[in-house]
Amino acid sequence: MESKAIKTKNEGILKAAWLIALVTVASKLIGFVRDMVVANFYGATLVSDAYFYALQLPSLAIIILGGVGGPFHSAAVAVFSKLIGADEKPDIEINKLYNTFLTVSFIFFSIFAILGFIFADKIMGLIISAGSPELISLASAHFRIMSPIILIGGIIGIYYGLLVVHKKYILPNLSPMILSIVVIIAISIAKCDKSGFVLAGATTLGAICQILLQFPKIRQIGYRIKPNLDVKTVKFKEICELLFPAILSSTVGQISIYIDMFFASNLVLGAWTAVVFANRIFQFPVGILVTAFLVPLFPIFSRLAGEGNADAIKSYFNKGVGVLFFVAIPIIIFILLLAQDGISLIFERGAFNSNAVVMVSEALCFLSFSILPYVFRDSITRVYYAFNDSKTPFIIATSSILLKAFLNWFLILKLNMGIAGITLSTSFITLFNAVMLGIFISKRIRLDYKSLFINLGKMLIAGLITLTIGFILCEKFNDFNLPKYIFELVKIVTVIIITSVLYIFLNISLKMDYAKELMVRITNRG
Repeated sequence: MESKAIKTKNEGILKAAWLIALVTVASKLIGFVRDMVVANFYGATLVSDAYFYALQLPSLAIIILGGVGGPFHSAAVAVFSKLIGADEKPDIEINKLYNTFLTVSFIFFSIFAILGFIFADKIMGLIISAGSPELISLASAHFRIMSPIILIGGIIGIYYGLLVVHKKYILPNLSPMILSIVVIIAISIAKCDKSGFVLAGATTLGAICQILLQFPKIRQIGYRIKPNLDVKTVKFKEICELLFPAILSSTVGQISIYIDMFFASNLVLGAWTAVVFANRIFQFPVGILVTAFLVPLFPIFSRLAGEGNADAIKSYFNKGVGVLFFVAIPIIIFILLLAQDGISLIFERGAFNSNAVVMVSEALCFLSFSILPYVFRDSITRVYYAFNDSKTPFIIATSSILLKAFLNWFLILKLNMGIAGITLSTSFITLFNAVMLGIFISKRIRLDYKSLFINLGKMLIAGLITLTIGFILCEKFNDFNLPKYIFELVKIVTVIIITSVLYIFLNISLKMDYAKELMVRITNRG
């Protein structure tokens, strides 16, 4: 009976993962179109640099703190999933807890939004101290326009978490699409926005639309807004014990980004825009992967931790991370083989020239090395949160700040790696965090790494062979004389198909568990 129940739950997770993946793909595609429009109108220039520098703090609020997987989303899931079933309506006590969480978050973020608006010049001057006065002034103006986003970041995160607790997976992953659509429409209508103010204003309006989209569903579930400051309850203290170290951990992570921004401001014009676009492209496939598998898994981790079922947590963890590794390796291969062709095909038009293509592809290739530690880090962090432990991730993130500064100094200033040095140092830091988190989780639970990393070893062997053959195939393509965009499209499609088939075949030959399972599923359906 137990194995049947686990099998049913596995199938439920897989179905939820597919649903989330499809919705996330749609949202990411619209986000990709937004980036194409932004690149077309602004390129890698002073205006785009100013916007992306100014966007960093609002992004901290709405994406890092309030986004799916962020501290507010994670705290809501970790606490509320233990108090209420997915099909239950919230009672009076749960509504009180919800309103306390909401009220405190509103006050907390309001203070920072107001301070951000007042001291925009000083904040931007500190972050991009090596930038020109014109860049700092323009970034400050953009930041003032986008400061309201800081106010709603945590609230969006709480709503994301509550929706996931009640198995409403579509809306949290669909609502970021609204921001992208608003930005696309605004830029397309304005057309000649030489200051970037339309872009900044549209970003703020899009964020507001996100929260307006979520609110009716939250109300429908049974949550009612009634400001409350009953902060002495046990459950709210539990939220705070999880939330505040997680906020600090995320904020500390942002300090690494500010270090990157400082070093980027010393490089060529458009350097920070190139790093941002590389991260956006990176997040397209990797964000879909992580979101699709970890959103449905996290509430299960939390419930199992509450029940003390360590064996089930190990099983789900290995299964989830193993599948993520299996899909992540081909993504690394595609980036290393096709980054420049893909970026050229998608972005090279308007103000986004060939020089920008080279900068972004270089940054992306070095960032791709972080994919495996990235998915492991994000997965194991959910296990920490399930045990109400956000202090350990915070301590580890804090310990990496000096290492990040040293790596940037060494790679950028000493080895003259430029933009590539920024993203390569990010890959090293992601690996450091993943290793430390993997070691210290033993204080909470002893995970079964042996089977996980044996499978990873087989995947890496298959990946290296695939990468070598893919490189030879790409070299052969250079002999073809075709129009630029047709050449890039044909090359990308051909290389992806051949390397994907080869990678799967090699994994099956090496008897890698997840490839064997994939074949069983295909055979059974056939």
